[in-house]
Order: sequence, then structure tokens, then C-alpha cells
Amino acid sequence: MKYFIDPFGCVKNQVDAETMMAFLNKEGWVSTDAEQADVIIINSCGFIESAKRESINAVMAWRSAYPRKKIILAGCLSQRYAAELEESLTEATVIFGDKDISNIGAASAAALRGERYEHSAASARNAVGGASAVDEIESALPERPLLSLPGSAYVKISEGCDNHCAFCSIPLIRGGLRSRTITAIIGECTALLKRGVKELCLIGQDIGSFGMDRGGQELPDLLAALSTLQGDFWVRLLYIHPNHFPMQILALMCDDKRFLPYFDLPFQHGAAGVLKRMNRRQSADDYLALLDHIRAALPDAVIRSTFLLGFPGETEEDMGELFEFQEKSALDWLGCFTYSREENTPAYSLKNRVPQKTALARKQQVEEKQAAITKRRMERFIGRVFDVLVEEKIQGEELYLGRLFCHAPEVDGSAVISSDAVLEPGYFIRGKAFARAGFDLEIAPVR
Repeated sequence: MKYFIDPFGCVKNQVDAETMMAFLNKEGWVSTDAEQADVIIINSCGFIESAKRESINAVMAWRSAYPRKKIILAGCLSQRYAAELEESLTEATVIFGDKDISNIGAASAAALRGERYEHSAASARNAVGGASAVDEIESALPERPLLSLPGSAYVKISEGCDNHCAFCSIPLIRGGLRSRTITAIIGECTALLKRGVKELCLIGQDIGSFGMDRGGQELPDLLAALSTLQGDFWVRLLYIHPNHFPMQILALMCDDKRFLPYFDLPFQHGAAGVLKRMNRRQSADDYLALLDHIRAALPDAVIRSTFLLGFPGETEEDMGELFEFQEKSALDWLGCFTYSREENTPAYSLKNRVPQKTALARKQQVEEKQAAITKRRMERFIGRVFDVLVEEKIQGEELYLGRLFCHAPEVDGSAVISSDAVLEPGYFIRGKAFARAGFDLEIAPVR
């Protein structure tokens, strides 16, 4: 029995895909390419309209390419629209949500028999085969196959979200915040380090909220526990809601340089009225104060954020406030998105919707301004020596791609390493940044 997984969406979805692979492998399935596979699994995204279309189009494309193969639509889209997809998407053999991924083997077996799999919308905490699904998933996480670039792994420390931003469908899909135990996370990280992983990327919808479902912020406790692990590795923190930034982590990061001074803080906007309608409970001034505090403690701090353009009611005056915030915040990296109207979210019924053409034009304006800011921010690293995580060789060239601490996987720029010596992907080298090329930094190995 052979399977192929076609993953979509965010890195949290990627961990789910890796976990499904672990369960399938444990049950005797073999990972292969689509041509050889008995079952094609599309791990879908259902966050915004464009992602939904992309996942549906993938089902249609695979069905067209392989009319006789069994196709499973898994993931967020399946979880959110299970009943509708069971009726309308007959191109998929099985609809399989994201709350029972420990049962992917049963779903795949059902697909092979040509049977519909009974979709489970129940919590992953429910009993499965005499043990809870959450316990089964914990057991699979340390040894799961990794779909990341060499040397890096994502560690999901929590599931779901309690922030309830007006535009966001995550609570509808993933439910409320559920934090893993520190013991389980340390066990997973220990196993990954033993496998040679050099970068642990801690992820969740909002890792600043980690532990709040148990009564308090536990991210500082988790970092304190991680600091007891031995070895030469990085820990990168991704997706901290600015409302929940735990200031205690700054001292921990000063003491242990393996905790990278890189912060992904999704501010979403800088205009007071827009932030209020988004149900964001802080202001642009609050955000700037947070940035000042971080940079005072960690002068090398690198900040990534996201802005959401075209939210209902957004005016030209709001854009002026956003541009002012963008200039003052001097963000190192910025991702821009346009608003997607999602059913059953609080923003769905808001009036004064912004035309998509206007939203796209505003997005382009922000991106053009940010390009100059990012290039200016990268200049400060030129002439300095850093650890560089090597990721891949450029074929036919004496060049390699890698990352410095200022580059998160796949979303930021790269380190372009010039080396006539053979470098091993997945390992660190010491390198000096000698120039900037666009958003990338050019690196010479230091021998």
C-alpha cells in the first residue's frame, strides 16, 4: 500500500501532514510519488477563499490526472465544510478532517475499498482504540518524517486559538486554545535534536498564549526547560500575538543565545479604527512601545509582521495611519494580505466593504514601501560574522543557500554562500556577511 501527500497551507498544517505520514508508515504504508501511489492525500487549507480554491483545484487536478486513483481530501477545509464536501465534491473518495489524524490509516483503507469514511468532527481528545487520540499523536510526533529543509523542524506547542480576531476563521476550524504539556514538548525536541535537527521552530496560532488554557502564560517556563538541553542548536519563536507577549522571555534570550532574537508579531494594521473593528485590543502606540522594549533588551532583534489590507471600513485616512506606523516600526520583514470575507466570522456582516481592486492597490503600496525598509534593515548585518544554517547547493555553481538568525524558513530572504569547499546541508558554518543582494545577504565562509 502506497500513499502520496500533497500539503497545502501553513506550517501548522505541515506538522499535521508529517504526523499523518508517521501514522501511515507505522501501519505499513509506504510514501511514494503520485504516479506510484494507491492513495493521494491532499492536506487542505480552509483559512481564506484563495486557499480553499487552491485545495479544491488540487482535488480536481489529481482526479483529472489519475481518474482511477483513490483521493482523500484531508485537513482544515475538510474539517470546516465536511457535510457540504461529502455531497458536492464527488471527485474525492474520502473527506477526512483535522481532528482525528491518528485515524488516517483507517481513512486510507476505506478509500482503497471505495468506501466513504465517517468524518469525525469530535475533539482529538476523544478515545480512539482504547487510548486518546492526543496521546497517540504525541507518540508519533518525535519520529515523524520532516518536510522541512535540512536541519530545521517545526514543533507545534499548541492548537487552536482564543483571540477571536474578527476576520479569523481559525477558531471555527481548530477550536479554542489547547496547549501541550511542557514534558511532551521537551520529549519531542530532545528526539529531534538526536536526529540531527539544528533549528527548532516553535509554532502555534499564538505561542504567547501557551499555557493560558491552564491558567497562565507558560512560554517562559517552556524556554527555561529548553535551555537545559545540551547541544548546538537554534530555537526560533514564531507567531506571538502582540497582546500576549511575555516580557520574561527577553531575559532568557539574553542568557541563552540559542534562543534567536527573532519575533513574528502579527500587528495586522496601524489605524485605530481598523484595529478596533478587527477586535485587536491594542493600538499602534502600544505596538511601538513593545518594539522599543524588545529592541532595548535585544539590539539585534529582528521583527517580522503581517498587515491585512482592505478590511471593511478601511479608508484612505486609515492608510495614512498605517503608513506612519510602518515607517516608525521599521519592521525587518512584512507579509501583506488582502481581506477575505469568511462565513461565520464576526467581520462577515460588517458594512462598507472595500473593493478587491482597492485592497490590492493598497497592498502593493505597502509592499513597495516595505521593500526599501527591509533592504535598509538588512544593511546592518554587513561586515559581521554569524552562524549560518546551510540548506541546499545551487546546482552547477559554487554557491549554497542558507539562513542566518534573521531569516525564518521559506518566508524571508536567504544567505547566499560562496564556497568552493563542499558544505553539508543541515549543518552550521561560520560566515561573514559581505554584501546585500536585494533582500538576501551574501556570505563568505570564515575558516
